[in-house]
Amino acid sequence: MENTISESQEWKFKINPWITMIPIMLSIFMFALDETISNVALPYMAGTFSISHNESTWIITSYLVASGIVIPTVDFFSRLIGRKQYFILSIIIFTVASIICGFANSMAMMLIARIVQGIGGGGIMPIAQAVIFEIFPKEKLPQAMAVFGLGVIMAPILGPSVGGWITENWSWPFIYFINIPFGIICYFLTQKYVEEPPYSRKQSNVRMDFSGFFFLATWLLTLQIVLDKGNDADWFGAPWICKLFAVSCISFIAFVYIQRKKAKTGDGLINLSILKNHNFLIGTGGQIVLMAVLMSSAAILPSMLQRLLGYTSFLSGLSMIPRGLGCFIASILSGILVVRLGIKPVAVIGLVTLAIGGLLFGEINTNIALANIAFPNFVFGAGMVLSMVPLSNISCATLPNEAQTNASGVQNLFKNIGAAIGTSIATTMISRFSQMHQMMMVKTLNDTNPVFTERISAISSAFMSQVDPATAAHMAQGQIYRLLNQQAALWGYVETFRYYAVAVILILPFVYFLKETKHEKN
Repeated sequence: MENTISESQEWKFKINPWITMIPIMLSIFMFALDETISNVALPYMAGTFSISHNESTWIITSYLVASGIVIPTVDFFSRLIGRKQYFILSIIIFTVASIICGFANSMAMMLIARIVQGIGGGGIMPIAQAVIFEIFPKEKLPQAMAVFGLGVIMAPILGPSVGGWITENWSWPFIYFINIPFGIICYFLTQKYVEEPPYSRKQSNVRMDFSGFFFLATWLLTLQIVLDKGNDADWFGAPWICKLFAVSCISFIAFVYIQRKKAKTGDGLINLSILKNHNFLIGTGGQIVLMAVLMSSAAILPSMLQRLLGYTSFLSGLSMIPRGLGCFIASILSGILVVRLGIKPVAVIGLVTLAIGGLLFGEINTNIALANIAFPNFVFGAGMVLSMVPLSNISCATLPNEAQTNASGVQNLFKNIGAAIGTSIATTMISRFSQMHQMMMVKTLNDTNPVFTERISAISSAFMSQVDPATAAHMAQGQIYRLLNQQAALWGYVETFRYYAVAVILILPFVYFLKETKHEKN
């Protein structure tokens, strides 16, 4: 251990860190983009493979589950074959799997390809984050993390719009084929510009933790199924959901027990003792909530526009562009503000901005145009970067370099779980709030309400030029019922956006307990 620490202290990176950032950021953007780029293309793929929409969602789920299983094992495989070699291998696997995805002619082939793609992609993000923390001096880290945050946050936001444009102008296989040139470029640039310090090279006597890997895979797979299908099955009202959730909980407990037991010998997949670090624990907790808000909002906003306003997949994806612009501007401001104000004040500004964005979304209605959601989206994107980047920075700033790979693996594991849970909760909230508001509004639709009777009369009169009075009255009631459903659904989305603001505000007090290093203070 002393040798490792002394090597990490003596090792000096020779290549300009901003040059090293080029292949790192390309690989991050490529991986993060594929988390959401398939969303708007699912109807087209469902038609190609002759499957239902619910079955097509496994194209997304399989990728998330596979990458989620691999992410916490990154430190183990880095020790097994060397971190740089594992990073390059991950890029190759991801790129080859993308080619197979594009040529898939059946659902089975697509699922296998997406699982392999997730296995490759899962190794990219944690290693990239660890490398960035190592190659930059502490005083330059805020600017580097701002660029890193831009890729991590902006790519999933741009995914639906890029996927929608490609699908409508070419065809859905090209959403995977675009990874080929980026993968090839990343491979050669990584070979040339990413250095490998002594502590990240291949280690001897590293043994595979098969039991830990089994329980990790079982835990994440069953959890993802519960989160994906729970709302459709009425959650714990369905016996099979209860059984699957029990299996998930038992597997989680077994995995934690095994990792704690093997931590003494260093044979475990991950080292959970990293959670004892004060900053890491609080910073990771904050990022879990932020990832839940980011990924769920990116999923429900295009869905709302398609469901309530009849937008096409491309236009609904285009609605996310202002959020990307907010992310871009905030990433520039983040590096500057952290140097001038300190990391904690910037995190507070970001969280308040993000909460304001959630409240602005809570004021939308069905009469809005695409331009009317541009400003709330811009504020939302800016707040996301200004809050997540400082939290990412400060959470790992007090850790030694040799702990960064394990820390980033653990952190990204919990962030992935947060994104899955957040999306599931948001879907459930929309469903429940819609039902609640429908019950509240339907009470006013009776003959004792003069507004209701006047509206029925007016609509019936318009229909009577085409049909008889009885049919006209029936058609008028049907139209009112459709409006009721539309308004109830709108309120479901509105209430959910407002709860985003509440969730973000709850993080604010915890920022006070974070400890800044001397390089992060003003």
